[in-house]
Amino acid sequence: SMQHQSTQSAQIIGDITERLVRLDEGNKQVIGFAEGLQQLQDILKNPKQRGVLGEYYLETLLKNIMPPSSYAMQYAFPDGTIVDAAVFVKDKVIPVDSKFSLENYNRMTEEKEPMRKKDLAKIFENDLKNRIVETAKYIQPENNTMDFAFMFIPHEAIYYDLLVGTVGAGEEAENLIQRAASKYRVIIVSPTSFLAYLQTVLQGLKAMQIEESAKEIRKRVDELGRHLMAYEEYHNKLGTTLKTVVNHYNSASKELKKVDKDVMRIAQTESVLEPLVLGDSEIERTTE
Repeated sequence: SMQHQSTQSAQIIGDITERLVRLDEGNKQVIGFAEGLQQLQDILKNPKQRGVLGEYYLETLLKNIMPPSSYAMQYAFPDGTIVDAAVFVKDKVIPVDSKFSLENYNRMTEEKEPMRKKDLAKIFENDLKNRIVETAKYIQPENNTMDFAFMFIPHEAIYYDLLVGTVGAGEEAENLIQRAASKYRVIIVSPTSFLAYLQTVLQGLKAMQIEESAKEIRKRVDELGRHLMAYEEYHNKLGTTLKTVVNHYNSASKELKKVDKDVMRIAQTESVLEPLVLGDSEIERTTE
């Protein structure tokens, strides 16, 4: 009984040990995940690192949707101004600037006192207005830009609050997104909405490629038409030349028959020469 009990105890201890090992591995994963979250929080607290993260997010979206030749990161204008990204549509440039205003937004969302929350919302709205004005500076038609620019906010919650009017609505009928588009020609986008815009741009690029292909086909057809007309001209000239040759041949045959008759009268014999006279059927067979 003691041996049996000892064996069972050893099995139980082994099972508990195995479970403790698994639990320890799970704790390590949780700790690693927590450390990753802490690192992300540290990045988001640092404005410069947060800006780099926003630009990386923007580049990832462009890389996943657009062909490499249709966009560029850190695009420089002739005056030295650099925008985070530029999308190329034929010979035009669409500026895209990434803005990640987070401190005042977090303070606003975490605030519980209504009046203080309203004040923080106003501060955050002013932050966004400044970012909109900054983005509008990249609209430079004299440097082949479109008459609008994208302001990329890599935060869906901020964009949603702007969209529904939680932030930036004020006493006006339009929300901040609408005012930015109408007054400054700046289109505010989130990752999801920007993805939809990029799909539209991509379809436009494909349509332009089809148009360019159609132009090339029309050009080739025009060249083919000119070549056919040139061929027809030389073909007609050849036919006229052949007809002249045939006429000369038939005229020579008639004169040959006259000469043969003169010879036969002198020799008092019958004519044996029958020169071939070429007609239309012979000409057709010759050309074939």
